[in-house]
Amino acid sequence: EVQLVESGGGLVQAGGSLRLSCAASGFTFDDYAIGWFRQAPGKERVGIACISTGDGSTYFVDSVKGRFTISSDNAKNTVYLQMNSLKPEDTFVYYCAASRSSCHGPYDYWGQGTQVTVSS
Repeated sequence: EVQLVESGGGLVQAGGSLRLSCAASGFTFDDYAIGWFRQAPGKERVGIACISTGDGSTYFVDSVKGRFTISSDNAKNTVYLQMNSLKPEDTFVYYCAASRSSCHGPYDYWGQGTQVTVSS
C-alpha cells in the first residue's frame, strides 16, 4: 500500500521555524520526485518546493526561496521541508506528493496534509 505521511506542522510565531517530514512507503522512493504543496481553504493547491530523490536536484518557488530548504534521506524514505523565517502568510495546509515523472508532475500519490499556522 502506498502511503505518504506528513508530520511536523503546528503553531509557530512569525520569524520561527518548523521542519515538516514526509515519510513514504509502498513504492521505490529513489525513482520519484517529492514535492511540497500548500493550500488555503477554498483556494488552489500550489507547489512550493520539490526534490528529485534520485539526483538531489531541487526546485523552489520565489516566495520561499532563501527561507525554505528541502532535503531527502533516502535510507529513511523521508523528505524534509525546513521552513525558517516563517510569516503569517505561510499559514496553509501543507501536503507532500510523489511524482514518477519529475518535479513538474504529474503527481501520482498524495499525503493527507499537515496544518501550519504562523501567528503575528
